[in-house]
Amino acid sequence: MVEISNSVRVDARGSDRQSQPQHRHAQEALERNKREGMDLAVRARIVALSVTALLLVYLNPTWDVLWYQFLLLCLVLVGLAQRRVGRVGQSRAELALLFVDLLLMTLALLFPNPLADERVPTALIYQFEVFQYFYVLLAAGVLSYSWRTIVAIGNWTTGLWMIGAASVWWFGWQDPRVSEGAALMFPDSPDLGVQMDPNLVHWDLRIQEAVVFLLVAGILAVTVRRYQNLVLDSAEMARARENLSRYFSPTMVDELSRKDEPLGQVRTHDAAILFVDIVGFTAYADGRSPQEVIDTLRAFHREMEGEVFRHGGTLDKYLGDGLMASFGTPLPGDDDAVRALRCALAMVARMRVLNTARRADGRPEIDARFGLHYGQVVLGDIGANRLEFAVLGDTVNLASRLEALTRPLDVQVVASDAIVCAAGGAPELQRGPDQNVRGVAHPVPIWVQPRGI
Repeated sequence: MVEISNSVRVDARGSDRQSQPQHRHAQEALERNKREGMDLAVRARIVALSVTALLLVYLNPTWDVLWYQFLLLCLVLVGLAQRRVGRVGQSRAELALLFVDLLLMTLALLFPNPLADERVPTALIYQFEVFQYFYVLLAAGVLSYSWRTIVAIGNWTTGLWMIGAASVWWFGWQDPRVSEGAALMFPDSPDLGVQMDPNLVHWDLRIQEAVVFLLVAGILAVTVRRYQNLVLDSAEMARARENLSRYFSPTMVDELSRKDEPLGQVRTHDAAILFVDIVGFTAYADGRSPQEVIDTLRAFHREMEGEVFRHGGTLDKYLGDGLMASFGTPLPGDDDAVRALRCALAMVARMRVLNTARRADGRPEIDARFGLHYGQVVLGDIGANRLEFAVLGDTVNLASRLEALTRPLDVQVVASDAIVCAAGGAPELQRGPDQNVRGVAHPVPIWVQPRGI
């Protein structure tokens, strides 16, 4: 599981699939899957029951078939009602409609047709293998229900079917003459005569139907459970991708998603580093409410991180009232220095717009300063159990110190000659005097953008 906090962190600890938190992506994925499944189930039900209605007319082209057409219409209406009340999680209304669904199917299959004029043994219905119609409801249920509900369909169907068989056996009408006729047809094979007797419920076949249905329902429940786990895994990937998108540009997120463990490989290459900081923010925060301070920081960070991502950079970390961004991490590009410089200049333009709005509201301006450098950095995971992807090296340190030089030089941007040369020039910047920087043996050539330009 990937977790982002200040930078990219990887938590290698596993989690129980059954007790995982229902975060937003998982909830949205389950709701979307539920809606789509219910829509498919209703369509499949309408198609299946329409075909069944035509088939019944073909098999029984008499007026009494209208009874079964009416029951099929009721099944369609129940399916539409299930679509209306269906939702993720336990729904008593949905379960009640599901039970009505199965009960209605049982009555349709086993209850004598009140429109039929001819009176025949009630158990004759078993000669037509009508139990197979329950598989239509089971198949439709797989499209929309949880694995627990599939198990419920199996249990409820089995219970209703056996209760129906007991009702037919106990209350059903029988014609003894039919049993005598079946026995006379096969005088040398009494077992065959019993099998052909329409007065008998044939409990061995009824139990076989119920057991096979339970087995199929159990297999489908396992399949649905695996599918839902895949949905949740996909939701976890979406959450990890969203977390990555808070720190990397969209193109970089795509690149990271396609590679195996790109962050874990310690390596060295050139990259551009950008530091942004607010001058005098401690004094600004003193005496102001925490909410006002936080709102100011959020507005500032929103503007800055937007430019980082727009220019394909990586948001390495927030530094209280500032931030660090890198261009060329975790993978280098040919235009890293160009994008870093353009990003810094775009940030300056954003700050002008933001400060104009703040002045109009009677609030003080935000004085942001920028420092940039280009050079070799070390990239890799640091830490033991909880890993943090870090960008380290003298290039990072020098970029931070160049940003600090903006105060004594009273300029908006300080960029090293290294990043300007790597970018092929920067017409918006002016050549500044070389600077002695702590930790650097020789004076550092710099370029600057004066304040207010």
